[in-house]
Amino acid sequence: MHSKVIIIGSGPSGHTAAIYAARANLEPVLFEGMMAGGVAPGGQLTTTTEVENFPGFPAGITGSELTDKFREQSERFGTQIITETITRVDLSSRPFKLWREDADGDSDEPDTCDSLIVATGATAKRLNIAGEDKYWQRGMSACAVCDGAAPLFRNKPLVVIGGGDSACEEATFLTKYASHVYIAVRRDAFRASNIMAKRAINHPKITVLWNTHVIEAKGDDRVLTHVVLQDAKTKETRNLDVSGLFYAIGHTPNTAFLNGQLTTDETGYLVVKPGTSLTNVQGVFAAGDVHDKRYRQAITAAGSGCMAALDAEKYLEELEAEAQEKASKL
Repeated sequence: MHSKVIIIGSGPSGHTAAIYAARANLEPVLFEGMMAGGVAPGGQLTTTTEVENFPGFPAGITGSELTDKFREQSERFGTQIITETITRVDLSSRPFKLWREDADGDSDEPDTCDSLIVATGATAKRLNIAGEDKYWQRGMSACAVCDGAAPLFRNKPLVVIGGGDSACEEATFLTKYASHVYIAVRRDAFRASNIMAKRAINHPKITVLWNTHVIEAKGDDRVLTHVVLQDAKTKETRNLDVSGLFYAIGHTPNTAFLNGQLTTDETGYLVVKPGTSLTNVQGVFAAGDVHDKRYRQAITAAGSGCMAALDAEKYLEELEAEAQEKASKL
């Protein structure tokens, strides 16, 4: 199958790119993935409970419902959505080649495209502690900004796991809603910058638990009610009553399938030309959390999806103009 533009990823950035590309009559094909990175089609947004900060939904909406609306709108304008995962690409020549998960070796016929939008996002790192599967989205999250204001967490004690800037930032953010916030740090010092560490340590609503591992999440079978802590030195355990646990231990950008063909930073995020979605390979564009490690919000991802689609449209127009010019000289 050959397409003018293929989009890999089905979060806010991927579907926004698809909507814009479809309305520009580019007939986009979107590979939404099947449990790519261990996450259902729709990406990290599907792991968020109540979304209250996406414009247009004053009463709030669940992450899954919002994703469903993105998908419905993409299809309305003619996007072809394929529920398969792209596991390998060849960007060394045009058209670009893409192989699906069930492809077996180079003999399988790849999908091809004139332009490619990579919107594969980033996966939040988890510790896979006991009880995590049971209480994920029922008191456990990896995004304080996304979920911290939810009724489940308001005026309740919460715990953040991590020792870097993200942990300090998220703990400080949560103090707006929580009765108290604990930060569980596995060592006896923060990895965070001095200014962020001091801000957290000196905050009246934050308590830092040094040399502490969270080893289990427990609850009443409906929601999280407490966690089990273990002292990193003595190995002694104790319970801590909290209504929320937030991981702040980083994200892994979903770029492994690119096999180094696009430029990334030291942590694996795609690098784009400032103010654009352009990667180092002409005709390949990046959108959403796969290149944005700072904001990581649905609305910023959607905005970058718009940019990628407009950049791809311009690129395809230039290709067509070049082809017409060559044809006129024959």
